[in-house]
Amino acid sequence: MDPMDIVGKSKEDASLPKATMTKIIKEMLPPDVRVARDAQDLLIECCVEFINLVSSESNDVCNKEDKRTIAPEHVLKALQVLGFGEYIEEVYAAYEQHKYETMQDTQRSVKWNSGAQMTEEEAAAEQQRMFAEARARMNGGVPVPQPEQHPETNQRSPQS
Repeated sequence: MDPMDIVGKSKEDASLPKATMTKIIKEMLPPDVRVARDAQDLLIECCVEFINLVSSESNDVCNKEDKRTIAPEHVLKALQVLGFGEYIEEVYAAYEQHKYETMQDTQRSVKWNSGAQMTEEEAAAEQQRMFAEARARMNGGVPVPQPEQHPETNQRSPQS
């Protein structure tokens, strides 16, 4: 019985995006090399099979350690067990790079969301400042005069 049938998915359901895989294949080859469609499909199938193999072995390693979540260490151990030990250093470096980029994204997100700590007046002033910057960019750097606001009511005065 095919392992994919056990989890209720057919082989067609377990695939990789063709456009992404085609891009990766082209990036890895010299510009003057072309790859037949059948060869691309075969490479994609090989990649899917490799992922299934590493996932299954990672799960086995995880189960042997009585863990319920597959960790990166389980994947690295699975690569070693499957005979892909020479790739562990490069895979680990890619994992570290991914962690670093994820941390940077998280820090940017926290910085962006820190605006929630502003008072309503500060947020409104910041919004007006950003609108003014956008208007200036749209007008080729020429600031557009803004209607006056009365500080006590925060209402714009009527234009004459």
